[in-house]
Amino acid sequence: MRALYGFFQSDSKDLAKGERDLINGIDKIYDLYIYQLALLLELRHVASVIMEDAKTKHLPTKENLNPNLKFIENKFIQQLSENIHLKREMNNRRINWNNEFELVKKIFKNIKDSEYYKQYMSDADDSYNVHKKLILDVFTENIADYDLVNFGYEEKDLNWGDDIYVVNPIIVKTIESMTEESAPDFNLMPLYKDKEEDQQFVKDLFMQTILRNEEIEKMIGEKTKNWEVDRIAMMDVLLMKMAIAEILCFPNIPVKVSLNEYIEISKTYSTPKSKLFINGILDKLVSDFNREDKLNKIGRGLME
Repeated sequence: MRALYGFFQSDSKDLAKGERDLINGIDKIYDLYIYQLALLLELRHVASVIMEDAKTKHLPTKENLNPNLKFIENKFIQQLSENIHLKREMNNRRINWNNEFELVKKIFKNIKDSEYYKQYMSDADDSYNVHKKLILDVFTENIADYDLVNFGYEEKDLNWGDDIYVVNPIIVKTIESMTEESAPDFNLMPLYKDKEEDQQFVKDLFMQTILRNEEIEKMIGEKTKNWEVDRIAMMDVLLMKMAIAEILCFPNIPVKVSLNEYIEISKTYSTPKSKLFINGILDKLVSDFNREDKLNKIGRGLME
C-alpha cells in the first residue's frame, strides 16, 4: 500500500525502481525486528555500566559495592547474546545502540522502578523460566509502547511508526518460542514464510494495481457516479484499486479473504466511515464480476 501510494504520488513512473523500493521497504521491517532484539542486549550493557559507576561513588553503599547481579546475569539475555543469527544480522545490517546510552538508561530506570522487576530481583528462584518471563515483561511493559523508542525509530525511517505494530508481536513470539535448550543456532523469526512465493505475490500485486490502474479506476467511477473519483479520499481509492486487482488477478485467493483484508486495512489508514464505503463499492463490483463471469478462481480461491 505504501509503495503504491508513493508510486502514484511520484513524478517518476519507473516500474522497476518502484518494485525495488517495495522489496527494500519490506526488508527494512526486518531491520526494525533486529533493532528491538538488540535493545534487549543493550539494556544489560547499560545496567552493567551503571552498576560499575555506582562502585566508584565518593561514598558507595553496601549495595553499590555488592550489587545484585541477577539482571546482569539474566539467562535469557545471555542466551540471546550468543545467538549466531542475531549477531550476524546486527553485523551485516550495522545495527547497534552505541549512540543511544541516555535513552536506554531511561528505559532501564523505568524497568528498575517497576514492581515486576523488584519482585524478580528479590525472588530466590533462579530458573530459566523466571529469567525469560522477566524479559517478556520488560519488552511488553517498558519497550513495546514506549514513546521515546518509537519516536527514535521514526527518525530512522518514517514507515517504522506503523511497522512497529507488526514487529512487536513477532518479538513476543520470538521470546516465547525460545527454551532453555535453544542452541546458539536457534533460528530467529523469518521475514517471509516462503520468501520466493511471498515476494512474487507482493511484486505481482504491485504491478497489477499499476498496470490495470485506468481500467480499475473506470470500474470505481461507474459505481460512484454521484462522486468524482478525485474527490473520494485518496487512501480509499487506493485500497479499492488494490482489492480489485487482487480479486481479479489472484485466482487462489478467496474473494471474502480479499474483501476482509482491505476493509481491515481501511480501519487503520483511512476515515472512520471508509470501511462502509469501501465495502459497499466492492460488494457491487464483485456482484458484477460474478454476473460477467470474471472471477476465475481455482483451488483455495473457490472458497466463499
